[in-house]
Amino acid sequence: MALGFGANARFLAAFESTYGTPPAGGYTAVQLARYGIAAKQNLLGNDLLGTGRDPAAPVLGAVNVDGDLVVPLDARSTGFWLKLLLGAPTTTGTGPYSHSFVSGEALLPSLAIQAANPDVPLYRTHSGVRIDSAAVRFEREGLPAATLACVARGEATDAGLRDAAPGQYAPLRFGPFMGQIEKDGAALGRVVSAEFTYSNNLDRIETIRSDGLIDSVEPTVASCTGSITVRFDGTALFDAATAGTALALEFGYVRDAGTSLLFAVHEAYLSRPGLAIEGPAGIQATFEFQAARNEAEGRMLTATLINDVEDY
Repeated sequence: MALGFGANARFLAAFESTYGTPPAGGYTAVQLARYGIAAKQNLLGNDLLGTGRDPAAPVLGAVNVDGDLVVPLDARSTGFWLKLLLGAPTTTGTGPYSHSFVSGEALLPSLAIQAANPDVPLYRTHSGVRIDSAAVRFEREGLPAATLACVARGEATDAGLRDAAPGQYAPLRFGPFMGQIEKDGAALGRVVSAEFTYSNNLDRIETIRSDGLIDSVEPTVASCTGSITVRFDGTALFDAATAGTALALEFGYVRDAGTSLLFAVHEAYLSRPGLAIEGPAGIQATFEFQAARNEAEGRMLTATLINDVEDY
C-alpha cells in the first residue's frame, strides 16, 4: 500500500453558489503551507446497565468539520482568501488593480475545498467552508503567512479530482523585509514584532439532523485585536494607551508601487502595558489593541491588495 505524502498533495477550491453544495467545476488550484480541515466524530460511551461489567458498544456522536489552514501571504492568491474572510472586493484601476475588502459585510461566501492525496489515493471534499478568524504575525524572520481557523459543514470522498484543468495564481510571495507598520499615517519605528487577528465570530447552527451535520455557520459581531511589541524609545504609545486615545494603525507588505497588501485598522485602542526592566539590555513594551468601527470610514478594517489580477 502506498504512503501518503504532503509533498504530493493538491488542493482545489471553488466558491459555492449554494451553501454546503460543492460546484461542479470552476475550481482554482491553491497552494498552502498546512491543511488541517477534517471531519471528526467522537464515540459516546454506552450507559446501559444490566449486562455486567463489560460495556455495550459505543455510539457515534455528531460530526464536526473544522481546522486551520496556513496560507502564504502572496501578492496574487491572498485576494482569494480575503474574499472568503471579508466578502467580495471593490476593484478599481486598469492594471495594476486595487482590490478593497472591508469588514462588516452582512453576507459572507462559502467555499468547497478538495484535498487530494493521489499517493493513497484519497480525495476529500470539504463543503460549506467559512473562516472564523484570520491571524497574521509580522516579524523580522520567517515567511509571511496567515493562519485561518475554518469551520465547514461536511466532508465527502470522491473518486478523483473535481477539476482536471483548474485555474491557478502564479506565485508572487511577499518577504519579511517588505513588511511595514504605520501609526496615524507615519511609519512606526522600533517595532520588534506585531500581530493582529480578525474574527467573524461564527455561530454554528447546530440543529438536530439525520446526517449529524450542522445547518450552517453564520457571522456575528466581528472583532479585530492584536499586539505591537516595540523597543521603548519614547512615550507616544504609552501616552495614547493611558489617555484612551484612538489610533489609526496599518500593517502590510509592499513589494513595489504596483504590488502591495495593506490592512488598515481605522480605530484602535491600546491597553496600558507593564514596563518591566529585566536587565541591562534595552526595554521592550508590548501594547495590545482592540479595534472599533470608525464612523468616518464606516467600518473597522479595510484590506487593500494591489496587483495584476483583474478580479476575484
